[in-house]
Amino acid sequence: MIRFFILQNKAGKTRLSKWYHPFSDPEKADIEQDVYRQCTSRDSTCTSFVEYKSYKLVSRRYAGLFFVFGVDLSDNELLVLESIHLFVEILDHYFENVCELDLVFGFHKAYCILDEFIVGGEVQETSKKVILARLQELDRLDT
Repeated sequence: MIRFFILQNKAGKTRLSKWYHPFSDPEKADIEQDVYRQCTSRDSTCTSFVEYKSYKLVSRRYAGLFFVFGVDLSDNELLVLESIHLFVEILDHYFENVCELDLVFGFHKAYCILDEFIVGGEVQETSKKVILARLQELDRLDT
């Protein structure tokens, strides 16, 4: 089960975070700092999987952004890595060449995409086409 999702830039600024397990605010801040330290201190030749406390961090870097999922130790790392890639592909298609500023100013849409994709800490939909169709429907309702 996915416990949390954190999206940070190279400077350590958290751009998106979604918590699927109850954490206190000080715990969340500690996790965000620890995740940043783990991601930036690792060499690019190292694996994207790190055990952290009672979780496993699965991360991937795209340009200047770190996408990190905190999952149970028994979860499939490759499935989570593919989920990160799918999320980035959907963001890229929706925002047309997504960049950090798109996520800063369109954070509500980024959260909407994440919610279409993951519900309650479990991946619910893996079809990019279906998720993008749902997002188009939501955009039609907004206008």
